[in-house]
Amino acid sequence: MSFNSLADLLLSQRDDTIIAFDADGDISWQQFVLDVRHLIQAINSKPCQSIAICCDDSYFFLVAFFATIYANKKVVLPGNHQPAMLLSLASEFDLLIDDGQVTQAAEKDLTQQLFQQTSITLPLTKQSLTSVADVDFFALDLTAIEITLFTSGSTGTPKAIKKTLLSLQEEVQNLQDNFGHFLAHSRVVSTVSHQHIYGLLFRVLWPLCAGTAFARKDIIYPEQVIANGTMQHTLISSPALLKRLLDEGQQGHYCAVFSSGGPLSSAASDLCKQLLNQTAIEVFGSTETGGIGYRQQQTAESVWTFFSKVIIKLNADNCLLLNSPWLSEKLDVTLADAASVDGYYQTSDQCELLDNHQFRLKGRVDHIVKIEEKRVSLIEVETHLNALEWISESAVVVVTEPHRTTLGALLALTAQGEQQLATLGKGKFWIKLRQSLRDWVEPVAIPRHFRIAPEIPMNRQGKRLQQEIAGLFK
Repeated sequence: MSFNSLADLLLSQRDDTIIAFDADGDISWQQFVLDVRHLIQAINSKPCQSIAICCDDSYFFLVAFFATIYANKKVVLPGNHQPAMLLSLASEFDLLIDDGQVTQAAEKDLTQQLFQQTSITLPLTKQSLTSVADVDFFALDLTAIEITLFTSGSTGTPKAIKKTLLSLQEEVQNLQDNFGHFLAHSRVVSTVSHQHIYGLLFRVLWPLCAGTAFARKDIIYPEQVIANGTMQHTLISSPALLKRLLDEGQQGHYCAVFSSGGPLSSAASDLCKQLLNQTAIEVFGSTETGGIGYRQQQTAESVWTFFSKVIIKLNADNCLLLNSPWLSEKLDVTLADAASVDGYYQTSDQCELLDNHQFRLKGRVDHIVKIEEKRVSLIEVETHLNALEWISESAVVVVTEPHRTTLGALLALTAQGEQQLATLGKGKFWIKLRQSLRDWVEPVAIPRHFRIAPEIPMNRQGKRLQQEIAGLFK
Protein backbone atom coordinates (compact mmCIF):
# COMPACT_ATOMS: atom_id res chain seq x y z
CA MET A 1 0.00 0.00 0.00
CA SER A 2 1.40 3.38 -1.00
CA PHE A 3 1.59 6.28 1.43
CA ASN A 4 -0.81 9.16 0.75
CA SER A 5 -0.69 12.75 1.89
CA LEU A 6 -3.63 14.17 3.83
CA ALA A 7 -4.05 16.58 0.91
CA ASP A 8 -5.22 13.92 -1.56
CA LEU A 9 -6.08 11.04 0.76
CA LEU A 10 -9.81 10.99 -0.09
CA LEU A 11 -8.96 10.95 -3.81
CA SER A 12 -6.98 7.71 -3.53
CA GLN A 13 -8.35 4.42 -4.85
CA ARG A 14 -8.43 1.95 -1.97
CA ASP A 15 -11.87 0.37 -2.26
CA ASP A 16 -10.98 -3.04 -0.79
CA THR A 17 -8.56 -1.75 1.84
CA ILE A 18 -9.51 -2.34 5.48
CA ILE A 19 -9.05 0.86 7.49
CA ALA A 20 -10.58 0.02 10.88
CA PHE A 21 -11.62 -3.05 12.85
CA ASP A 22 -13.24 -4.24 16.07
CA ALA A 23 -14.72 -7.45 17.45
CA ASP A 24 -17.72 -7.11 15.11
CA GLY A 25 -15.67 -6.96 11.92
CA ASP A 26 -13.75 -4.73 9.54
CA ILE A 27 -14.55 -1.39 7.92
CA SER A 28 -13.51 -0.94 4.30
CA TRP A 29 -12.20 2.19 2.62
CA GLN A 30 -15.30 2.22 0.44
CA GLN A 31 -17.54 2.31 3.53
CA PHE A 32 -15.40 5.06 5.06
CA VAL A 33 -15.71 7.27 1.97
CA LEU A 34 -19.48 6.70 1.89
CA ASP A 35 -19.85 7.54 5.59
CA VAL A 36 -17.84 10.74 5.15
CA ARG A 37 -20.07 11.76 2.24
CA HIS A 38 -23.24 11.15 4.26
CA LEU A 39 -21.93 13.13 7.22
CA ILE A 40 -20.93 16.04 4.98
CA GLN A 41 -24.55 16.20 3.86
CA ALA A 42 -25.75 16.15 7.46
CA ILE A 43 -23.32 18.92 8.45
CA ASN A 44 -24.34 21.06 5.49
CA SER A 45 -27.92 20.96 6.72
CA LYS A 46 -26.89 22.62 9.99
CA PRO A 47 -26.07 26.31 10.52
CA CYS A 48 -22.54 26.06 11.89
CA GLN A 49 -18.95 27.19 11.36
CA SER A 50 -16.95 25.31 14.04
CA ILE A 51 -17.49 21.69 15.05
CA ALA A 52 -16.39 19.96 18.25
CA ILE A 53 -15.72 16.25 17.72
CA CYS A 54 -16.15 14.06 20.80
CA CYS A 55 -16.15 10.40 19.77
CA ASP A 56 -14.82 7.43 21.72
CA ASP A 57 -14.84 5.28 18.57
CA SER A 58 -11.77 6.12 16.47
CA TYR A 59 -13.54 5.23 13.22
CA PHE A 60 -16.43 7.61 13.91
CA PHE A 61 -13.88 10.21 14.97
CA LEU A 62 -12.11 10.03 11.59
CA VAL A 63 -15.40 10.15 9.69
CA ALA A 64 -16.28 13.32 11.62
CA PHE A 65 -12.78 14.75 11.17
CA PHE A 66 -12.76 14.53 7.37
CA ALA A 67 -16.44 15.36 6.94
CA THR A 68 -15.89 18.54 8.95
CA ILE A 69 -12.91 19.51 6.80
CA TYR A 70 -14.67 18.83 3.49
CA ALA A 71 -17.75 20.70 4.70
CA ASN A 72 -15.40 23.69 5.09
CA LYS A 73 -15.90 23.93 8.87
CA LYS A 74 -13.31 24.40 11.60
CA VAL A 75 -12.30 21.31 13.59
CA VAL A 76 -12.30 21.63 17.40
CA LEU A 77 -10.96 18.76 19.53
CA PRO A 78 -11.75 19.17 23.26
CA GLY A 79 -9.24 17.50 25.56
CA ASN A 80 -11.91 15.52 27.40
CA HIS A 81 -15.63 14.84 27.18
CA GLN A 82 -16.66 15.92 30.69
CA PRO A 83 -19.96 17.81 30.18
CA ALA A 84 -19.15 20.83 32.34
CA MET A 85 -15.83 21.26 30.56
CA LEU A 86 -17.52 21.04 27.16
CA LEU A 87 -20.06 23.60 28.31
CA SER A 88 -17.25 25.96 29.33
CA LEU A 89 -15.85 25.68 25.78
CA ALA A 90 -19.23 26.34 24.17
CA SER A 91 -18.04 29.61 22.65
CA GLU A 92 -15.46 27.67 20.63
CA PHE A 93 -17.97 25.65 18.59
CA ASP A 94 -21.54 25.74 17.36
CA LEU A 95 -22.05 22.07 16.50
CA LEU A 96 -21.12 18.94 18.44
CA ILE A 97 -20.54 15.56 16.83
CA ASP A 98 -20.36 12.59 19.19
CA ASP A 99 -21.11 8.88 19.22
CA GLY A 100 -23.42 8.96 22.24
CA GLN A 101 -20.76 9.20 24.95
CA VAL A 102 -21.35 12.85 25.83
CA THR A 103 -25.07 12.26 26.30
CA GLN A 104 -24.51 9.22 28.48
CA ALA A 105 -21.92 10.94 30.68
CA ALA A 106 -23.79 14.20 31.25
CA GLU A 107 -26.25 14.92 33.99
CA LYS A 108 -29.67 15.90 32.72
CA ASP A 109 -29.37 19.65 33.31
CA LEU A 110 -25.90 19.82 31.74
CA THR A 111 -27.09 17.73 28.79
CA GLN A 112 -29.92 20.16 28.13
CA GLN A 113 -27.56 23.14 28.18
CA LEU A 114 -24.96 21.41 26.02
CA PHE A 115 -27.41 20.19 23.42
CA GLN A 116 -29.04 23.57 23.04
CA GLN A 117 -26.25 23.81 20.50
CA THR A 118 -26.75 21.87 17.29
CA SER A 119 -25.58 18.27 17.56
CA ILE A 120 -25.15 15.14 15.46
CA THR A 121 -24.75 11.68 16.95
CA LEU A 122 -23.01 8.88 15.03
CA PRO A 123 -23.79 6.53 13.48
CA LEU A 124 -26.38 8.38 11.44
CA THR A 125 -29.81 6.77 11.40
CA LYS A 126 -31.00 5.22 8.16
CA GLN A 127 -33.81 7.75 8.08
CA SER A 128 -31.30 10.63 8.05
CA LEU A 129 -29.25 9.32 5.11
CA THR A 130 -29.64 11.23 1.86
CA SER A 131 -28.21 11.02 -1.63
CA VAL A 132 -24.50 11.80 -1.84
CA ALA A 133 -24.33 12.25 -5.58
CA ASP A 134 -23.39 15.92 -5.29
CA VAL A 135 -20.61 15.41 -2.70
CA ASP A 136 -17.20 15.55 -4.38
CA PHE A 137 -13.74 15.30 -2.90
CA PHE A 138 -10.86 17.52 -3.96
CA ALA A 139 -7.21 18.12 -3.13
CA LEU A 140 -7.02 20.01 0.17
CA ASP A 141 -5.07 23.21 0.74
CA LEU A 142 -3.36 22.04 3.92
CA THR A 143 -2.21 25.54 4.89
CA ALA A 144 -5.79 26.83 4.93
CA ILE A 145 -7.28 24.19 7.25
CA GLU A 146 -7.03 24.79 10.99
CA ILE A 147 -7.37 22.23 13.78
CA THR A 148 -7.89 23.44 17.36
CA LEU A 149 -6.74 21.15 20.17
CA PHE A 150 -6.94 21.94 23.87
CA THR A 151 -4.27 21.36 26.46
CA SER A 152 -3.72 22.51 30.04
CA GLY A 153 -2.69 26.18 30.15
CA SER A 154 -1.00 28.34 32.76
CA THR A 155 -4.06 30.60 33.12
CA GLY A 156 -6.23 27.98 34.79
CA THR A 157 -8.39 27.33 31.73
CA PRO A 158 -7.84 24.92 28.81
CA LYS A 159 -5.43 26.44 26.33
CA ALA A 160 -6.35 26.35 22.65
CA ILE A 161 -3.50 25.14 20.43
CA LYS A 162 -4.10 25.76 16.75
CA LYS A 163 -2.46 23.57 14.12
CA THR A 164 -2.79 23.66 10.38
CA LEU A 165 -3.40 20.44 8.56
CA LEU A 166 -0.02 21.06 6.92
CA SER A 167 1.74 20.80 10.30
CA LEU A 168 -0.05 17.51 10.97
CA GLN A 169 0.93 16.27 7.52
CA GLU A 170 4.57 17.15 8.21
CA GLU A 171 4.43 15.13 11.43
CA VAL A 172 2.74 12.16 9.78
CA GLN A 173 5.40 12.19 7.08
CA ASN A 174 8.10 12.31 9.76
CA LEU A 175 6.59 9.23 11.46
CA GLN A 176 6.43 7.40 8.15
CA ASP A 177 10.06 8.28 7.33
CA ASN A 178 11.31 7.04 10.70
CA PHE A 179 8.97 4.18 11.60
CA GLY A 180 6.94 3.33 8.49
CA HIS A 181 8.40 -0.17 8.19
CA PHE A 182 6.48 -1.22 11.32
CA LEU A 183 3.06 -0.30 9.90
CA ALA A 184 3.82 -2.07 6.62
CA HIS A 185 3.39 -5.39 8.41
CA SER A 186 0.89 -4.77 11.22
CA ARG A 187 -2.38 -3.25 12.39
CA VAL A 188 -2.54 -0.53 15.05
CA VAL A 189 -4.06 -1.03 18.51
CA SER A 190 -4.02 1.70 21.14
CA THR A 191 -4.51 2.60 24.77
CA VAL A 192 -4.51 6.38 24.15
CA SER A 193 -7.19 8.80 22.96
CA HIS A 194 -7.30 10.29 19.47
CA GLN A 195 -8.54 13.58 21.02
CA HIS A 196 -4.94 14.54 21.89
CA ILE A 197 -2.05 15.14 19.50
CA TYR A 198 -0.23 11.86 20.23
CA GLY A 199 -3.26 9.67 19.58
CA LEU A 200 -4.44 11.85 16.70
CA LEU A 201 -1.15 11.32 14.87
CA PHE A 202 -0.09 7.82 15.88
CA ARG A 203 -3.45 6.11 16.31
CA VAL A 204 -5.47 7.39 13.34
CA LEU A 205 -3.84 9.83 10.86
CA TRP A 206 -0.56 8.00 10.34
CA PRO A 207 -2.19 4.55 9.92
CA LEU A 208 -4.81 6.02 7.57
CA CYS A 209 -2.19 7.67 5.35
CA ALA A 210 -0.07 4.49 5.39
CA GLY A 211 -2.99 2.22 4.51
CA THR A 212 -2.83 0.37 7.83
CA ALA A 213 -5.95 -0.67 9.73
CA PHE A 214 -6.49 0.67 13.27
CA ALA A 215 -8.62 -0.56 16.18
CA ARG A 216 -11.83 1.39 16.73
CA LYS A 217 -11.89 1.01 20.51
CA ASP A 218 -9.33 1.58 23.28
CA ILE A 219 -7.45 -1.18 25.01
CA ILE A 220 -8.18 -0.32 28.64
CA TYR A 221 -6.64 -2.97 30.88
CA PRO A 222 -3.09 -4.31 31.17
CA GLU A 223 -4.27 -7.87 30.56
CA GLN A 224 -5.84 -6.71 27.27
CA VAL A 225 -2.50 -5.26 26.22
CA ILE A 226 -0.86 -8.66 26.66
CA ALA A 227 -3.77 -10.53 25.04
CA ASN A 228 -3.57 -8.33 21.91
CA GLY A 229 0.19 -8.79 21.64
CA THR A 230 0.83 -10.44 18.29
CA MET A 231 3.33 -9.65 15.55
CA GLN A 232 0.34 -8.46 13.50
CA HIS A 233 -0.21 -5.54 15.91
CA THR A 234 1.70 -2.32 16.68
CA LEU A 235 0.80 -0.88 20.09
CA ILE A 236 0.35 2.86 20.71
CA SER A 237 0.48 3.36 24.47
CA SER A 238 1.83 5.41 27.36
CA PRO A 239 3.72 4.90 30.63
CA ALA A 240 0.42 5.16 32.53
CA LEU A 241 -0.58 1.74 31.24
CA LEU A 242 2.76 0.11 30.48
CA LYS A 243 3.91 0.51 34.08
CA ARG A 244 0.84 -1.47 35.22
CA LEU A 245 1.64 -4.59 33.20
CA LEU A 246 1.52 -7.69 35.40
CA ASP A 247 3.58 -10.85 35.00
CA GLU A 248 0.91 -13.55 35.27
CA GLY A 249 2.66 -16.14 33.16
CA GLN A 250 1.45 -14.81 29.80
CA GLN A 251 3.32 -12.83 27.17
CA GLY A 252 2.49 -10.81 24.09
CA HIS A 253 4.73 -10.25 21.11
CA TYR A 254 4.07 -6.99 19.28
CA CYS A 255 5.53 -5.85 15.99
CA ALA A 256 6.40 -2.57 17.76
CA VAL A 257 5.44 -0.65 20.92
CA PHE A 258 5.29 3.15 21.03
CA SER A 259 5.03 5.15 24.24
CA SER A 260 4.59 8.88 24.82
CA GLY A 261 3.29 11.25 27.47
CA GLY A 262 6.35 11.03 29.69
CA PRO A 263 9.58 9.02 29.99
CA LEU A 264 9.18 5.35 30.84
CA SER A 265 10.70 4.32 34.12
CA SER A 266 13.39 1.66 33.96
CA ALA A 267 11.01 -0.79 35.64
CA ALA A 268 8.24 -0.11 33.09
CA SER A 269 10.70 -0.42 30.23
CA ASP A 270 11.88 -3.77 31.56
CA LEU A 271 8.27 -4.97 31.94
CA CYS A 272 7.61 -4.02 28.34
CA LYS A 273 10.61 -6.03 27.13
CA GLN A 274 9.70 -9.00 29.32
CA LEU A 275 5.94 -9.18 28.69
CA LEU A 276 5.53 -7.63 25.23
CA ASN A 277 8.86 -8.77 23.75
CA GLN A 278 9.68 -5.31 22.46
CA THR A 279 11.79 -2.40 23.64
CA ALA A 280 9.34 0.48 23.60
CA ILE A 281 10.03 3.37 21.23
CA GLU A 282 9.53 6.39 23.48
CA VAL A 283 8.56 9.61 21.72
CA PHE A 284 9.17 12.99 23.37
CA GLY A 285 7.13 16.07 22.45
CA SER A 286 4.07 18.13 23.28
CA THR A 287 0.91 19.51 21.71
CA GLU A 288 2.64 22.84 21.15
CA THR A 289 5.92 21.52 19.73
CA GLY A 290 4.90 18.27 18.10
CA GLY A 291 7.48 15.50 18.08
CA ILE A 292 10.94 16.41 19.34
CA GLY A 293 12.82 13.15 19.67
CA TYR A 294 12.75 9.44 20.51
CA ARG A 295 14.70 6.67 22.19
CA GLN A 296 14.69 2.97 23.05
CA GLN A 297 15.89 2.34 26.60
CA GLN A 298 18.73 -0.08 27.00
CA THR A 299 19.62 1.30 30.44
CA ALA A 300 18.22 3.95 32.77
CA GLU A 301 20.70 6.42 31.28
CA SER A 302 19.72 5.87 27.66
CA VAL A 303 19.71 9.19 25.83
CA TRP A 304 17.24 10.65 23.34
CA THR A 305 17.76 11.39 19.65
CA PHE A 306 16.23 14.46 18.05
CA PHE A 307 14.17 13.88 14.91
CA SER A 308 16.43 14.82 12.01
CA LYS A 309 14.33 17.82 10.95
CA VAL A 310 14.25 19.38 14.44
CA ILE A 311 16.60 22.35 14.91
CA ILE A 312 17.58 23.02 18.52
CA LYS A 313 19.58 25.17 20.90
CA LEU A 314 19.46 25.99 24.63
CA ASN A 315 18.64 29.21 26.46
CA ALA A 316 20.46 30.52 29.54
CA ASP A 317 18.45 28.15 31.78
CA ASN A 318 19.34 25.14 29.60
CA CYS A 319 15.76 24.93 28.33
CA LEU A 320 15.18 23.76 24.78
CA LEU A 321 14.58 26.23 21.95
CA LEU A 322 13.08 24.47 18.92
CA ASN A 323 12.14 24.80 15.30
CA SER A 324 10.89 22.19 12.83
CA PRO A 325 8.74 21.87 9.70
CA TRP A 326 5.69 21.13 11.89
CA LEU A 327 6.44 24.03 14.22
CA SER A 328 7.65 26.82 11.92
CA GLU A 329 4.16 27.89 10.87
CA LYS A 330 3.08 28.18 14.50
CA LEU A 331 6.03 30.48 15.16
CA ASP A 332 4.98 32.68 12.26
CA VAL A 333 1.35 33.06 13.25
CA THR A 334 1.20 32.83 17.04
CA LEU A 335 4.10 34.88 18.34
CA ALA A 336 1.66 36.73 20.59
CA ASP A 337 0.75 33.64 22.62
CA ALA A 338 3.79 31.43 22.15
CA ALA A 339 7.13 32.07 23.77
CA SER A 340 9.49 32.69 20.86
CA VAL A 341 13.15 33.62 20.74
CA ASP A 342 14.62 34.57 17.37
CA GLY A 343 12.33 32.24 15.47
CA TYR A 344 12.64 29.36 17.96
CA TYR A 345 9.88 28.00 20.21
CA GLN A 346 10.77 28.28 23.90
CA THR A 347 10.00 25.16 25.94
CA SER A 348 10.18 24.52 29.68
CA ASP A 349 12.20 21.34 29.20
CA GLN A 350 15.72 21.47 30.59
CA CYS A 351 18.17 19.39 28.59
CA GLU A 352 21.81 18.52 28.15
CA LEU A 353 22.86 18.52 24.49
CA LEU A 354 25.14 15.68 23.37
CA ASP A 355 26.93 14.70 20.19
CA ASN A 356 25.20 13.03 17.23
CA HIS A 357 22.00 15.10 17.58
CA GLN A 358 21.26 13.47 20.94
CA PHE A 359 20.18 14.86 24.31
CA ARG A 360 19.44 14.01 27.92
CA LEU A 361 16.26 15.27 29.60
CA LYS A 362 16.69 17.10 32.91
CA GLY A 363 13.07 17.93 33.81
CA ARG A 364 10.48 20.72 33.45
CA VAL A 365 10.50 24.18 34.98
CA ASP A 366 6.85 25.26 34.73
CA HIS A 367 3.59 24.52 36.56
CA ILE A 368 2.26 21.93 34.14
CA VAL A 369 2.78 18.48 35.60
CA LYS A 370 2.30 14.95 34.33
CA ILE A 371 -0.03 12.71 36.34
CA GLU A 372 -0.44 9.23 34.84
CA GLU A 373 1.10 10.73 31.65
CA LYS A 374 -1.71 13.28 31.35
CA ARG A 375 -0.87 16.97 31.36
CA VAL A 376 -2.45 18.63 34.41
CA SER A 377 -2.37 22.33 35.11
CA LEU A 378 -2.12 22.91 38.86
CA ILE A 379 -3.51 26.39 38.27
CA GLU A 380 -6.54 24.97 36.47
CA VAL A 381 -7.36 22.68 39.40
CA GLU A 382 -6.93 25.59 41.81
CA THR A 383 -9.21 27.77 39.69
CA HIS A 384 -12.05 25.26 39.88
CA LEU A 385 -11.54 24.76 43.62
CA ASN A 386 -11.56 28.51 44.23
CA ALA A 387 -14.82 28.84 42.31
CA LEU A 388 -16.60 26.75 44.96
CA GLU A 389 -18.49 28.71 47.61
CA TRP A 390 -16.69 26.77 50.36
CA ILE A 391 -13.16 27.72 49.27
CA SER A 392 -11.55 31.15 49.60
CA GLU A 393 -8.16 30.04 48.30
CA SER A 394 -6.33 26.84 47.43
CA ALA A 395 -2.85 25.61 46.61
CA VAL A 396 -2.43 22.37 44.68
CA VAL A 397 0.82 20.42 44.80
CA VAL A 398 2.16 17.13 43.53
CA VAL A 399 2.23 14.33 46.11
CA THR A 400 4.64 11.45 45.48
CA GLU A 401 3.40 8.17 46.95
CA PRO A 402 5.25 4.83 46.94
CA HIS A 403 3.58 3.51 43.79
CA ARG A 404 2.03 6.56 42.13
CA THR A 405 1.94 10.32 41.84
CA THR A 406 -1.20 12.23 42.84
CA LEU A 407 -2.29 15.74 43.80
CA GLY A 408 -2.87 17.34 47.18
CA ALA A 409 -4.84 20.52 47.86
CA LEU A 410 -4.30 22.92 50.75
CA LEU A 411 -7.55 24.80 51.37
CA ALA A 412 -8.48 28.03 53.11
CA LEU A 413 -12.22 27.79 53.75
CA THR A 414 -14.95 30.40 53.63
CA ALA A 415 -17.52 30.64 56.43
CA GLN A 416 -19.84 28.41 54.37
CA GLY A 417 -17.01 25.93 53.94
CA GLU A 418 -16.29 25.81 57.65
CA GLN A 419 -19.98 25.21 58.32
CA GLN A 420 -20.14 22.42 55.73
CA LEU A 421 -17.03 20.81 57.22
CA ALA A 422 -18.52 20.92 60.70
CA THR A 423 -21.83 19.50 59.49
CA LEU A 424 -20.51 16.75 57.22
CA GLY A 425 -17.22 15.85 58.81
CA LYS A 426 -13.96 15.62 56.87
CA GLY A 427 -14.63 12.38 55.00
CA LYS A 428 -17.95 13.44 53.49
CA PHE A 429 -16.68 16.97 52.87
CA TRP A 430 -13.74 15.61 50.85
CA ILE A 431 -16.14 13.47 48.83
CA LYS A 432 -18.31 16.50 48.14
CA LEU A 433 -15.29 18.47 46.93
CA ARG A 434 -14.24 15.67 44.57
CA GLN A 435 -17.78 15.36 43.22
CA SER A 436 -17.83 19.09 42.50
CA LEU A 437 -14.61 18.80 40.48
CA ARG A 438 -15.63 15.73 38.52
CA ASP A 439 -17.54 17.64 35.81
CA TRP A 440 -14.58 19.95 35.21
CA VAL A 441 -11.39 17.94 35.29
CA GLU A 442 -10.33 14.43 34.43
CA PRO A 443 -10.13 11.90 37.26
CA VAL A 444 -6.32 12.00 37.53
CA ALA A 445 -6.51 15.78 38.15
CA ILE A 446 -8.82 15.49 41.16
CA PRO A 447 -6.79 15.85 44.39
CA ARG A 448 -6.69 12.73 46.54
CA HIS A 449 -5.38 14.54 49.63
CA PHE A 450 -6.73 17.65 51.37
CA ARG A 451 -5.44 19.82 54.19
CA ILE A 452 -7.07 22.82 55.88
CA ALA A 453 -5.22 26.02 56.84
CA PRO A 454 -6.35 29.50 57.93
CA GLU A 455 -4.49 30.88 54.89
CA ILE A 456 -2.06 29.79 52.19
CA PRO A 457 1.52 30.29 53.50
CA MET A 458 3.35 33.14 51.71
CA ASN A 459 6.52 35.12 52.17
CA ARG A 460 6.79 38.91 52.42
CA GLN A 461 6.87 39.26 48.67
CA GLY A 462 3.56 37.46 48.34
CA LYS A 463 5.18 34.32 46.98
CA ARG A 464 3.88 30.98 48.15
CA LEU A 465 6.10 28.97 50.45
CA GLN A 466 6.01 25.88 48.27
CA GLN A 467 8.23 23.72 50.45
CA GLU A 468 6.10 24.46 53.50
CA ILE A 469 2.94 23.64 51.57
CA ALA A 470 4.41 20.42 50.18
CA GLY A 471 5.59 19.45 53.66
CA LEU A 472 1.97 19.32 54.87
CA PHE A 473 1.39 16.28 52.65
CA LYS A 474 4.32 14.19 53.87
